Amino acid sequence: MDSTASPPAAAPVQTLSLPGEPPLALRVLGRKPRSGALPLVLHFHGGAFVSGDLDSGACLAELLAGSGAVVASLAYPLAPEHRFPQALEAGYGALEWLYKHRARLAGKDAPLFVAGEEAGGNIAAAMALMVRDRTHPPLAGQILVSPLLDPCNATASLRESLGECVQCKWADGWQQYLRGPMDAEHPYAVPALAQRLGGLPPALILTGGDDPMRDAALAYAERLRAAGIAVQSRVLGAGTGWPDSLAEPLTGECPCANEAREHLRAFFQATQAATPPPS
Repeated sequence: MDSTASPPAAAPVQTLSLPGEPPLALRVLGRKPRSGALPLVLHFHGGAFVSGDLDSGACLAELLAGSGAVVASLAYPLAPEHRFPQALEAGYGALEWLYKHRARLAGKDAPLFVAGEEAGGNIAAAMALMVRDRTHPPLAGQILVSPLLDPCNATASLRESLGECVQCKWADGWQQYLRGPMDAEHPYAVPALAQRLGGLPPALILTGGDDPMRDAALAYAERLRAAGIAVQSRVLGAGTGWPDSLAEPLTGECPCANEAREHLRAFFQATQAATPPPS
C-alpha cells in the first residue's frame, strides 16, 4: 500500500516487560503535544496469527500516526507457539500499561483506542470485548481494518479471492491460533460470533472493494449497530489490495491511503468530541 505522505523516521523499538509475560517489543510513533492530548492507540499487526512483526505492521501504524494519533505497535506472541488467548492477554497487559503512562506518551487525559489489521483486527475487536467485561481501562474506540473476524470461509468476498480453494493462509492461521474446536465458540477468539455486543466502544471498520474480509467486516459492523454501538463502516475503492498490501511499506502514491487517513481523522475527531476524559 502506498501513500503520498513521507513515512516518519523509524522510531526505536523498546522492550515492554509485563507481569507473567515474556518481554514484548513495542514501537511508539508520534509525540506528545506541548498542550492538550492526542489519541493514544494500541496497534496490533496482521499475519494470520502466525507471522508479522512491527515492520510488517508499519503501514497502518504510520497511517494512524499521520492521522493525528500517538501509536504504540505491539509485537504480540504468535501462534502456534502461543495459542489463544496468549496474544490477547499480552495485549491487555500492554493496554493497561499504556493507560497508566498515557499522560507521558500522549498528554493528560489522552483517549485510548485499540486498532489492528487482519489478525490484528481480530485481536483489537476481542480486546474491546475483554475491556468491556473487565471494566478497565476505558476505551474511546476500536479501529478494525480488513479484520479477520470469522474462521468460516463461506462469505462471497472470500470466495471471490480464493476461488474453489478451501484451504488458505487464513484457514491455516486459524487452525494454529485456536487450541481446539471449543475456542471457535469463544467471543474473544471469534468476535464475529459473539452473542453480546452491547456496551462496546464506538467502532471504525475499514475494508476494501477487493478485500476478502469485506463481507465479514460489514456483517460485524451491522451487528454492532443492531446492538446500539456507534459504528462508521467504510468500503474503500476496489484497488486496495487489502489485507496483503497492508504489510507493505508506505511509499509512492496510493489514493486508498489518503482516503483511509481521512476516515481515521474523522473517527478520532468524532469520538473525542463524544467521549468524556478518562477518570
